[in-house]
Amino acid sequence: MHGIVNKAIQGLVTENYGLEAWNRIKTKSNVKEDSFISSEPYPDGITFSLAQSASEELGVTVDQVLQAFGEYWILKTGMEHYGPLMKSGGSNFQEFLVNLPNFHSRVMLIFPNVTPPEFQVTDVTDQSLVMHYYSTRNGLKHFVYGLLMGIAKMFDKSIDITIIKSKDAGNHHDEFLIEW
Repeated sequence: MHGIVNKAIQGLVTENYGLEAWNRIKTKSNVKEDSFISSEPYPDGITFSLAQSASEELGVTVDQVLQAFGEYWILKTGMEHYGPLMKSGGSNFQEFLVNLPNFHSRVMLIFPNVTPPEFQVTDVTDQSLVMHYYSTRNGLKHFVYGLLMGIAKMFDKSIDITIIKSKDAGNHHDEFLIEW
């Protein structure tokens, strides 16, 4: 994953729990880097190790860490680093989600060496839709759950999310039923 992901995890931890907590997490995860360069790729194992160590340090599940990180990614990292791009995604929650597949095409223009996940939206109604999440990486469905919650907060929208299919259960991809 690119350094911006690891920098965002660091930001989430230091803003909410302090620098000492971040240093303990970094030590537990055996991460040797003093800092991360946003545009540089790093092994995925670093990110997953940081999430696991954060779980242990903060006394929450890895899924909870990933969900909190997903929300933080949208509300803090996304808005600070991609503000105009985020704002161009749609004028409301549903429009933003429907346009999400196009968003990652634009991200590839910023980071040409990145292989972003793919999203597909189906079963759109006035009060729900199904979001399909395709990724070469495993173990990120709770991060996506947090992203979706962050997008809802960005639009001040109350939502319910149900994971209806999971790669962990042997499915080809993850699917989320999002209702508002």
